[in-house]
Amino acid sequence: MAKLTVTDIIAALKEMTVLELNDLVKAVEEEFGVTAAVATAGPAPEDDGPVDKGPSEVTLVLKHWGQSKVAVIKAVQAITGLGLMDAKKLVDGAPVNIKEKISPVEAEEHKKALVEAGADVEIK
Repeated sequence: MAKLTVTDIIAALKEMTVLELNDLVKAVEEEFGVTAAVATAGPAPEDDGPVDKGPSEVTLVLKHWGQSKVAVIKAVQAITGLGLMDAKKLVDGAPVNIKEKISPVEAEEHKKALVEAGADVEIK
């Protein structure tokens, strides 16, 4: 008997009726001791709610200006866009919120700038 190729087998399957295919599946299951299962997507996994990745909005708090008040005022001015006098008033009021409802990534960037200027900063 000549060996059948995959193409030959598929061509033979295309010519079979649904009942003949069902009989073939049963015969293969019996012969090889396997079970044919239809692969389905099935129901989506249950959503356990949002994954807690931390807060989506944080507040940047200046606790103290540290050793270099002028550098901190300039950093606050750059972060907030305030004028020099308003930035000075804000820094003088420490502890004070510098920016509220910002992304954690943005808060980390601003914190880094303020810490480099000598400030004591906290993200809440």
